[in-house]
Amino acid sequence: MRKVGGTTIRSIGHIARLQRIHDSDEEFTGPTEMLRELHADNKAFVESLRAAHVVASKANDYATTSLIEVWIDEAERRAWFLFESTR
Repeated sequence: MRKVGGTTIRSIGHIARLQRIHDSDEEFTGPTEMLRELHADNKAFVESLRAAHVVASKANDYATTSLIEVWIDEAERRAWFLFESTR
């Protein structure tokens, strides 16, 4: 067992249940659908980053909040680009 972020990881299956962006096990994914999945994944990533930003901000961890703000900006730009690519 390994403790990660306050959670004790018990197995690989446990990790799979905790992950926020899920794997795609499709045999084939067309390019447009792949871009849509990446867009959705980046939007989900932004939500997770925003939640982490709140935690870091409450802890007055200015260095971490600053890094997270950069990551949010980058992920939002990727999400925009991926959205526009599927239009």
